Parts: sequence; C-alpha cells; structure tokens
Amino acid sequence: MATVTFKNIPDDLYEKLKQATAAHHRSVNSELIYCLEKTFRPTRISAVELAEKAALLRSRVSATRLDVDEISAAKAQGRA
Repeated sequence: MATVTFKNIPDDLYEKLKQATAAHHRSVNSELIYCLEKTFRPTRISAVELAEKAALLRSRVSATRLDVDEISAAKAQGRA
C-alpha cells in the first residue's frame, strides 16, 4: 500500500476534516481514505434504490406538496 503525506492543508479545511472525523468516529487517516474512496470509487445505485431513498427522505419531511401555481408564484417572487 502507498503512503501519502498531505502538506499545507488550509486551517479551515483541516478544521472541517477534524469535525468530520469526530462525527464519524474515525481517525484523520481513515476519514481521508473514506473521502478519497467516495470521490474516486463512487458506488453505483440502481433506480429502485434511489427511489426508495427518496421516498424515505420524503417521509421524514412534514411539508405539503406545492402545486404549479405556488411554484410559479415563488419563482415570480424570486425574480422581483
């Protein structure tokens, strides 16, 4: 396995990395490997899995569906 050294990491980026390591209970090294894998080895997801995830997320939101008129009004308001 290869060894890589990261130098001159901006302080704000390193702080975000440290926050991610704490949130995911991983070391800095493990978090970096995870980020690299997610970037360079993306996992393919089927349309069925994607639809299931979307349905799960929708079930967690307590918002009502917008109709076409409400969407058009919001767009017009944003352009004003």
